[in-house]
Amino acid sequence: MEKNLRLKFRPGDLIAAAAIAILAGAVAIAFFTTRSSGPAEAEIRQNGELIATVPLSEDTEFEIGGTYHNTVTVKDGEIAITSSDCPGEDCVLSGWRSTAGQSIVCLPNLVEIRIVAAEGSNDQGVDGVTG
Repeated sequence: MEKNLRLKFRPGDLIAAAAIAILAGAVAIAFFTTRSSGPAEAEIRQNGELIATVPLSEDTEFEIGGTYHNTVTVKDGEIAITSSDCPGEDCVLSGWRSTAGQSIVCLPNLVEIRIVAAEGSNDQGVDGVTG
């Protein structure tokens, strides 16, 4: 005796698949349109103390001293540690950052660069950033 193991789609299956596709599209649109596009600045801290606040709208380059030396570059609305003499240079490898909530850290030199919404902007920031 041979059983028919063929699956059949029912009208409810198609409705469920369409609802899932519409929901996924709505979530994607909401995610990509809520990114911060307002002015941002970088708070630079060393050993927990705020040493500078730098607007990302102005291109500049400066050095942070300490046990090691970090060269910080701001260009085209982004910030990065472009060179460092610390072991491993993980801070240099972290690349360019521009979105509020992102950060760059140099643990050996106790430096943290955190991107924040500029003071006076209507941007409420983000709860968290991954990646």
